[in-house]
Amino acid sequence: MGSALLKGWVTEGLARVAVLDPAPSAPVRELARRHRIPVFSRIEQTAGMHFSACVLALKPQVLRVEALRFRPLARSGALMLSIAAGTGIATLRKAWGRDTCIVRAMPNTPGAIGRGISALYAPPTASARVRKHAQSLMAGLGETLWVSREGLIDAVTAVSGSGPAYVFLVAEALARAAREQGLPAGVAERLARATVSGAGALLDADARAASLLRQDVTSPGGTTEAGLKVLMQNDALGALVAAAVTAARVRAAELRRLDETPRRR
Repeated sequence: MGSALLKGWVTEGLARVAVLDPAPSAPVRELARRHRIPVFSRIEQTAGMHFSACVLALKPQVLRVEALRFRPLARSGALMLSIAAGTGIATLRKAWGRDTCIVRAMPNTPGAIGRGISALYAPPTASARVRKHAQSLMAGLGETLWVSREGLIDAVTAVSGSGPAYVFLVAEALARAAREQGLPAGVAERLARATVSGAGALLDADARAASLLRQDVTSPGGTTEAGLKVLMQNDALGALVAAAVTAARVRAAELRRLDETPRRR
């Protein structure tokens, strides 16, 4: 996500960007070289510099360990924008202070090609300027929207954050089924990938409900109807998706509660 954000900011012409990464990837190094972006390996190297915002593109387990190191930056008044799942504002305030300006966002991996969607949450105390700033930073990945309660970020994580993995699993299953029907592996893979990506592009281009698009493909008594009867019998597919989203949301909430529970010394 960090490299995707950086690419988006560069494309949008965002000025005065710096990268903090002890082991930057090859794409990040190349972007930094081409656009003369400073790269720091340690936060101490930024001492004395002023930043209006800090986007923490860290995995939750890394952020929990490293959060305290960002306290000077947080206390400088910079917007602290976290994209870590399951790490709540209450936890981050313990590390940075109650007056820290914090916004949470949950992007997803299609942001790597500018086709993502990010949901953001800001506490009621956040100003319109802060919200606008946070939204502009996430816009480099694609669409943005706001949720009214922090707990809803857990649901967003389960739907759009984890959702690409569910779609990739469908592509895997479709390719496997194609092979089982006798198609060569290469042909099966190509058909599955093109079908999933093409259907997604159509869903994006056509504003009608997904149910109507599904009906367009389904001729009465035809092959698609025969397949859908299996998937939709007793709401089999719908129930599985609902169970997967619930499991992911529950896990995100568990991680947040673990962080917020005082630890015994």
